[in-house]
Amino acid sequence: MKKKNSTLKVVVNFFAQLIIGLLLVFYMHTYVLETKNLPVYDAKIVLAYIVNGLLAITIFLILFFLRKKQRDQLGFLFMFGSFLKFTAFFILFYPSYNADNDTSRLEFMAFFIPYVYSLLIETLALIKLLNLPEKSE
Repeated sequence: MKKKNSTLKVVVNFFAQLIIGLLLVFYMHTYVLETKNLPVYDAKIVLAYIVNGLLAITIFLILFFLRKKQRDQLGFLFMFGSFLKFTAFFILFYPSYNADNDTSRLEFMAFFIPYVYSLLIETLALIKLLNLPEKSE
């Protein structure tokens, strides 16, 4: 029973760190933009945080449910998840960011900051999950 709690703890910590962390990072990001008198809600910033969060959750859950059957393939599946994130960027964000043939630093950071944070939390949670003894699952 104690071992089962370890897996649950990793999952709960992932969701808490991702959601609360993204909210805090979003607040800090918009605060910095505001203090520098830059457009705060420009460059699809809200959509970028939502998309990165949802993709991180989706990828984590897929890997979580495949962790026993596809343990040897999880690295490749994780890399495929990163490919999905870049695909989302090029479909949802790049056309409007590059409409003027120039992706500004603000536009790049609007997507890149939540991407990096989500990737970091996702990676750390998967490392913890994979380091759990197999009997605990």
